[in-house]
Amino acid sequence: MASNGIEFQIDALIPAEMAAKAQEVGARKAALGFWTMFALAVLAGAFIGLGANFSTTAIAGASGVLPYGVTRVLFGLVFCLGLILVVVGGAELFTGNNLIVMAWASGRVSTGALLRSWGIVYLGNFAGALATAAIVFISRQYAAGAGSVGLTALTIAKSKVELDFIQAIALGMLCNALVCLAIWLCYSARSTVDKILSILFPITAFVAAGFEHSIANMYFIPMGLLIKDFAPSSFWTAIQKTPADYASLTWGSFLLKNLLPVTIGNIIGGALMVGVVYWFIYLRGQRVAG
Repeated sequence: MASNGIEFQIDALIPAEMAAKAQEVGARKAALGFWTMFALAVLAGAFIGLGANFSTTAIAGASGVLPYGVTRVLFGLVFCLGLILVVVGGAELFTGNNLIVMAWASGRVSTGALLRSWGIVYLGNFAGALATAAIVFISRQYAAGAGSVGLTALTIAKSKVELDFIQAIALGMLCNALVCLAIWLCYSARSTVDKILSILFPITAFVAAGFEHSIANMYFIPMGLLIKDFAPSSFWTAIQKTPADYASLTWGSFLLKNLLPVTIGNIIGGALMVGVVYWFIYLRGQRVAG
């Protein structure tokens, strides 16, 4: 189409064009300055935390009322808020940035720049997610619904730290394959609506299926830990539980039994199962020498 002599396209990009765009975007992301990259990463951690809080609230009190599958789909659908804010609002998310590996494989990004980007963004995401969890806890939003929101947060956190190590890796792989496929589909988009629709089904699918996202867990599990360690006795009375019921929920189990294996799985699922595969299909003959 043309207007005033200027040509523009409304059709979605085809996969080969998406691969070229992913490579260019990856190179730009890796070249960001430290503070810009870190600030955008803090935003992404906060955005994912807001999506996690939305999903926790949405299913509070739903157990035994809605069928399991319906509850999980609702949980996943509202969680999409997080990635929509990241993609449309602009932020740097570690799991999505696993696709920078496409620019690295083409020689557009050095190994040092790739690892620098991943490291800065991971730490920024952690800071943003933790800060969001702390603010939500201070707000006492967890006490809403006669404590059902907090009970749901505790249940989610406890289930995550009780995963087997290898199981957590596998769940992380499956999760970030879907997250990076959502980002991949967004590279085809010509509009904001296109991006939102590209996000909805892959993200709803990974959350509904119970796959594990390292950055989301930086909110989900600390939120449960804050409630366990600092919620007043009135909250425990309301939910008819005690902190002893969540003995497995500790900072050590968060870091070693969930965050470590899930992060490993996320890298395998995003960088290898999506990024390297699409690089091999569309870009392997375009590697920059040196």
